[in-house]
Amino acid sequence: MSLVDRAVAVVQKNRQLVVENITLPELQPHQVYVSIEWAAFNPTDRLAFDVDAFGDGAVLGCDFVGTVTQAHPNVSRLQVGDRIAALVWGGDIKGVGAYSSYCIADERISFKVPNTVEGPKASAVPLAANTAYLALFSQDCLGLSRDICTIKPPVLIWGGSCKIQITDGFPNKGVVGYFAIQLAKLHGYPVATICSPHNFDYVKNAGATFVFDYNDTDVVTKLQTAVPTLSHVFDTIGNASSSATAAAAVNGRPGVLCTVRPGKANTEKVPSNIKVTDVFVFTAFPTAHTYRGLVHWPVSMPNHLLSAELYERLPSLLESNAIKPPPVKVLGRLSPQSVNEAMELNREGKISAEKLCFDVSSAFGEQSV
Repeated sequence: MSLVDRAVAVVQKNRQLVVENITLPELQPHQVYVSIEWAAFNPTDRLAFDVDAFGDGAVLGCDFVGTVTQAHPNVSRLQVGDRIAALVWGGDIKGVGAYSSYCIADERISFKVPNTVEGPKASAVPLAANTAYLALFSQDCLGLSRDICTIKPPVLIWGGSCKIQITDGFPNKGVVGYFAIQLAKLHGYPVATICSPHNFDYVKNAGATFVFDYNDTDVVTKLQTAVPTLSHVFDTIGNASSSATAAAAVNGRPGVLCTVRPGKANTEKVPSNIKVTDVFVFTAFPTAHTYRGLVHWPVSMPNHLLSAELYERLPSLLESNAIKPPPVKVLGRLSPQSVNEAMELNREGKISAEKLCFDVSSAFGEQSV
């Protein structure tokens, strides 16, 4: 019998956000209930809301930090009382999302938060770091090696620190580039990146060796000169212009580009010498996914195992400062108003080099569930 099966959440209803009581699904193998303390905003939350991807009853939010309150009997990595950060696909399953007093986490797609890492910072990690890890190392993406060797090829992160904004109706991935720089550097890859000049120090501190102004009309030529052997590109912006321009930096060599935006419309201008791949972070879960009945992702056990590997490593990487969370900005207590504020900032392209998050621990007071 469940000790926790209800929660208070910010819920989508009639194309608005409201506070309602919800019922959580029963725990499945590898799952735990978590009392949420902090939740982070991601551009995918705004997109899902704007296109009504999940309909009434959806609880959005993909990143959260909280305390385990109950575990399925087969859970072995976590126990009641553990403070964890976790990834969910908010809205995909009714009643499951980070914008709630309680949520469900998969023990394999979560990590224990070190005492040295503050809750808001930890909430900024799962989705962005997981996306970057898959983009770099999944065989479905760039397929880079994690093995230790003396010489590794350069990697271009197109958008090492970019505004979270809409271009053709979709948002880019914000701080994913920041984590991609750190993870590539950690595994021995020289990193080139492009960003706004006011973020040069930010990406250099993350580990970028070569940094260029994305507004520079000669940026492709400068990249070709700086990294003439370039063959691996990760486009964190993900539109037709960014993918084509980033791929041009490879300068005619055979190469591979991974984009955060699947679809031929976004990569049709990429030259034929470049193999095009894309990354979908929710393949971290060992389940199939369908989005709006239009796009289907089958189960990818390699991506699940690769993601689980990352979550096993994250506590020590964060504690040792080998990986650092991005700057965070707390928008106050979680509420329909604060989530709407974050979404509007996203629409206006006013979020740059930081992650927005919400205080959930004091959000709902004594409201009954």
